[in-house]
Amino acid sequence: MAKVIAVTGASRGIGAAIAAELMRRGFTVGSLTRKAIGIDGTLPIACDVNDEASLKKAFKTLADKAGRIDGLVNNAGVHLYGKSAELETARYEEVMDTNARSVFLCCREVYPYLERAGGTIVNIGSFFDKLGVKQNLAYCASKAAVGAITRCLAVEWAPKKIRVLDVAPGYIETELNAEAMKKGALRAFLEARVPTGGAGGAEDVARLVAALFSEDIPFFTGETIYLDGGQGMAH
Repeated sequence: MAKVIAVTGASRGIGAAIAAELMRRGFTVGSLTRKAIGIDGTLPIACDVNDEASLKKAFKTLADKAGRIDGLVNNAGVHLYGKSAELETARYEEVMDTNARSVFLCCREVYPYLERAGGTIVNIGSFFDKLGVKQNLAYCASKAAVGAITRCLAVEWAPKKIRVLDVAPGYIETELNAEAMKKGALRAFLEARVPTGGAGGAEDVARLVAALFSEDIPFFTGETIYLDGGQGMAH
């Protein structure tokens, strides 16, 4: 029986690429999105990652439809930026809620399903978690929190054979940002700054995430894996 993986924010971008790659490798994928939209072949389920009742219902629906849940990809997120001295509290809280609080909630609500036989959780962070980036205070803080959540849960849940990992991409081109990535100042910056020569693709993230589920290495847990073309370490 195919293992079942829930993917939040799976309707487009990196989330859709992850869902497609997991299916290609033989997994059953539940696409948890606000509008219950997922790519063909997945099980689309309505879910608001910031609403506890919605999350409980979504995981139960997926388990009822697929018979089990073996893993989770916390991909849903938002990237809002602005001058820190002018950053509205509500805007800061929106980023923290969607990027960090939701990761905690999703992990907590999927735990009862994974507790029975173990499983894997992959959180999607960002290499901004270790950088000081102007006008990105909330985003950087939220992604640093994802790394901390990953480490804490990995240690606490290891006896239950639940692995928790953090995949932290750098600049990734998707259909949402392709125009900006392919021309102008951003492209020139990335070509000069990223050792591998530019932005990565959604398929890069998808292949790494899917490999973590496919290989299922019990001793590998709690780590943040940077996928940024070497940008974050380059001097």
